[in-house]
Amino acid sequence: MASFESAVRAATATEVYGPQIAFGARYNRTLSIAGRLSLSLLLSMALIFAIEWITRDSASEALSYFLDPMRPAWTTAGIFFFLFLAVDAAFGRENYSVILIAPLALIPALVSRQKQIFLSDPLYPTDFLFGRQIMELMPVLVRDRPWTAVGIVVGLVVSIIGLIWLSHFAWRRFPVMTRRQRLTRLAVALPLLASFYHIMDYNNFSWIRDRLKVIPIMWDQTENYRHNGFVMAFALNLPMANVTAPAGYMSDAIDKIPTKPVPAGTTHRGKPDVIVLMSESFWDPTRLPNVKLSPDPMPTIRRMQSGNVFSPEFGGMTANVEFEALTGFSNAFLPYGSIPYQQYIRNPIPSLATFFRGEGYVARAVHPFQKWFWNRSAVYKAFGFEQFKSEENMPVMQKRGIFASDESLTKEIIREADQLRDPFFFFTVTLQGHGPYEANRYAKNTIKVEGNLPEADRQVLATYAQGIKEADDSLKMLMKWAKKRDRETIIVLFGDHLPPLNTVYPNTGYMNDVTASRKGSLEQMKNQHETPLVVWSNKTGPVKDIGTISPAFLSYHILKQGGFEHPYYTGFLGNVFDQYHVIDRYMLIDDAGKDTAAWSRQKTTPSLIRDYRFLQHDMMFGKRFGTDRFFQSHADLFANAIAVAP
Repeated sequence: MASFESAVRAATATEVYGPQIAFGARYNRTLSIAGRLSLSLLLSMALIFAIEWITRDSASEALSYFLDPMRPAWTTAGIFFFLFLAVDAAFGRENYSVILIAPLALIPALVSRQKQIFLSDPLYPTDFLFGRQIMELMPVLVRDRPWTAVGIVVGLVVSIIGLIWLSHFAWRRFPVMTRRQRLTRLAVALPLLASFYHIMDYNNFSWIRDRLKVIPIMWDQTENYRHNGFVMAFALNLPMANVTAPAGYMSDAIDKIPTKPVPAGTTHRGKPDVIVLMSESFWDPTRLPNVKLSPDPMPTIRRMQSGNVFSPEFGGMTANVEFEALTGFSNAFLPYGSIPYQQYIRNPIPSLATFFRGEGYVARAVHPFQKWFWNRSAVYKAFGFEQFKSEENMPVMQKRGIFASDESLTKEIIREADQLRDPFFFFTVTLQGHGPYEANRYAKNTIKVEGNLPEADRQVLATYAQGIKEADDSLKMLMKWAKKRDRETIIVLFGDHLPPLNTVYPNTGYMNDVTASRKGSLEQMKNQHETPLVVWSNKTGPVKDIGTISPAFLSYHILKQGGFEHPYYTGFLGNVFDQYHVIDRYMLIDDAGKDTAAWSRQKTTPSLIRDYRFLQHDMMFGKRFGTDRFFQSHADLFANAIAVAP
């Protein structure tokens, strides 16, 4: 009877209070969902904080990263939050993703911290390309620190066992998600993750990425990691890690590449001194239509000009042009957007420096800025330069604006050259021409700008043209000094890329936009990528009619002018130049000036280009099968390093 009365009361209560009970159930369910989502967000924040604490070796700096609204800490936490939701939904367990993702995120952070301790650099995705070196060095490390090796092995075993146990425990105890919950989370998380992936191409400006405070700082990886945090900076570098061996690459393929025999005695005129000047943003501004510059800002270079360099870059990314000029290799064979100086130069690489040192030269790099910029200190060492004269170990340079003047740098080159008795190879990167070209950088502009231009553009162009005049004057000074020398002196000058003149380009009608196009007609590409080239000798004068060439062919022309022979730089590269003068990622220009657009997407690749790519991959990422045949001086200089290189 009592049970019947209880049932009646329950039924009555349900009838009377049903809506309130249903609302309460929904409210509790909402609270439960909100609580679970909040827990996932807190876990993502905790993981990012732990990663930054490890990589920065400072809890306070990790906290500052989160508290600074101009850095993407919360963006990174948000990405991990949606990643947690997606992985939880895939496995059907609440917060199961943390067990899977946290070790994958924390282990690279720990490795990065150790790398920073010993090598000062953070971990890059491309470091995994060189894992073979670590494996080959492991026996040496074990012999040197046996107990440390034992500790690492024991730690790995314990960690693996612990993760297996934790995964099993979580699978049994963590709340199971319904089908509806899983589909809802996937429907929300996956599109957002895909959208974020889409905006991460740093070669293209993204308004959303900019609002999220993700700022690619690829020229300074230390600042890139400091600003963006380890995870985001690592992700920005990921596209550059995808360097695969070209189809057909093997020892036999390298052996079949023909080489010209090098005659006895590598020069017919003695050993000339060689000075290469890569002039920052040097370009001919008189090419701009609808404006007139007077007087001519570059009379010396115009009179001595040998041709043009077809720069693979525009407005920046100097290191990529420098890479081609020094190595004779091409950016066209590397992933789009990559920066070899930052991502790939981890081992000794053949360069003009190793060639000249093999000939008994002093090889010196000179740049009046800090040595960390573009990772030049490490790269120049890998290239074989004996010394890098940077802002830290050079006399104080006179400034023009905020940068060292070309005149002051030229005087320093002359001073250093006069101190040497042995033949020398100087590779110099100037700085004065660097943008921005703000008004009143110079106390007086001596180049008059005439034409219908907005005043702001007129001031920018006047500042830039004044810098061109002073670069021209500096080259004239260097040539005047060289003419008085007994030893032959070869001077090479070229611009690394067009300057970032912004609205000057569209307002004069030179280009449709403020930046150059990546693809276009031959005429369009030449307009937007050609910079002046001078190859001059104090004994024979300027070399004429070189034409328009990729920076990778500069080494061929420098050695040819010096009377040198080399299996790669004058032999193989000379064969390539006989057929192709420009090798760009999107365009091949042959010796007749005919262009082949989208050549890399065609089913077949010309055999010379294929062999060129084989050799470059072999020396940068492969087994170095071609070292003895093509780069013997490099092998002699870096014998020990090559023995353990991948």
